[in-house]
Amino acid sequence: MNILGIESSCDDTAAAVIVDGKMASNVIASQAVHQQFGGVVPELASRAHNKTIWDTADQALQNADIDMSEIDGIAVSQGPGLMGSLLVGMGFAKGLSLSWQKPLIGVNHIDAHMYANFIEHEEVYPFIALIVSGGHTRLVHVTAPFEQTVLGQTRDDAAGEAFDKIGKMLKLPYPAGPEIDKKAQTGDPKFADFPRGMMNKGLDFSFSGLKTSVLYYLQDQNEAFIKQNLNNICASASAAITEVLVVKLRRALRKHNVKHAMLAGGVSANSMLRQKVHQMAEKEGVEVMIPAMEFCTDNAAMIAKTGEMRLRDGMTDELDMKPFASIR
Repeated sequence: MNILGIESSCDDTAAAVIVDGKMASNVIASQAVHQQFGGVVPELASRAHNKTIWDTADQALQNADIDMSEIDGIAVSQGPGLMGSLLVGMGFAKGLSLSWQKPLIGVNHIDAHMYANFIEHEEVYPFIALIVSGGHTRLVHVTAPFEQTVLGQTRDDAAGEAFDKIGKMLKLPYPAGPEIDKKAQTGDPKFADFPRGMMNKGLDFSFSGLKTSVLYYLQDQNEAFIKQNLNNICASASAAITEVLVVKLRRALRKHNVKHAMLAGGVSANSMLRQKVHQMAEKEGVEVMIPAMEFCTDNAAMIAKTGEMRLRDGMTDELDMKPFASIR
């Protein structure tokens, strides 16, 4: 099957093409306009999508050396995400579906983060997925394609949100997650003892206490101290977040006696998290799947892959398909 994937759930306009099960192209148009505001401005995001979506999709088709007439299905992010941004992508995908008479496939953005792992890895079930992004942190038990149970999720801030908010406190550029990761690599993770929220119980997550603890810690220091120990502070905050994530993943694997683990979402690009998950998997005798860097953050390759799996199983949608802003 040849699948065109469209992604516009937040601030990246993306398109990708899968040809006969292989990734043929993956194009992302990032929006720099949000950096000056320290976060995504929804109205500006949807306007930017509207300007770039056709050129992005056209570039993906060109890179794949394929014509729309050869496409077997059009997959598009249905949600969760920013409603205005989702509407741009879905409207575009529906237009293509109608004009070219191609099947339309709505894709759950969070599912797509998981199934992005199958771009490079063979499908295997069951598995426990740790999905970690700016808006979502959850553990999911997947027994078959699109048959899954949520085991735990964040009760307040997601891990990626905690990274970004801590980065803003440290006056790092947005998005702060990659900046913190870079600085943490040369810092001391034991420099500051930040709290590990809910680490010793259950499978739910909480990172709001960590965020508050970092805020109070920084208020007690002068600017010279913070500047001198910036890398150590970043490493300590990263250690607090990643330790909780890995402990919960291990607990879920043991509880359900599952031997395959999966890391997914934008924060799966974090080097400390990737290293700790690999170490945990080796100790537990668990096989672990971690996506390549280009498939961690929002991209259309994951939408195309998930769309391919849904079309394979006969799951298509009608033109009255509606977007959803919150996960369901």
